[in-house]
Amino acid sequence: MKKGMVEFYVGIFMIIGIACTAYLIIELGGIRVVNKNDYRLNAYFSSVAGLKKGAGVEMAGVEIGNVISIELDKERMLAKVELGIRENITLAEDVMASVKTSGVIGDRYINLSPGGSETMLESGDTIFNTESAIDIEALVSKYIFNKDEKGTEK
Repeated sequence: MKKGMVEFYVGIFMIIGIACTAYLIIELGGIRVVNKNDYRLNAYFSSVAGLKKGAGVEMAGVEIGNVISIELDKERMLAKVELGIRENITLAEDVMASVKTSGVIGDRYINLSPGGSETMLESGDTIFNTESAIDIEALVSKYIFNKDEKGTEK
């Protein structure tokens, strides 16, 4: 009888441990298990170098969504980025989307600057005002080594 109770408590302890481990993996990994009824917007950029699926979308330093997908639009020859924005956030149609870097060599994310229009974007709409990522390597090559993109000295 005593052996059965010990096994029962060990089993309960194992279940609690596995549940806590799963919770930490989901929270620290940034995995979204529950869909929070986000609405989706599209934005077109000439370059999204370093931006990854799942990257954050921020406004005023606060995360308001994430990057759902990144693909090449074959008609426009631009990078099409699909953004998932929380449904309680409303964005004006003249909002500006920029690809930014957190820190000097940090991860890329999308930063949204608010617009002043009274017309709001709805799910499936497109953000037309975009600013692509800055190519740090080209800047370093140009200003530090005094060379242009082709590698020739000035």
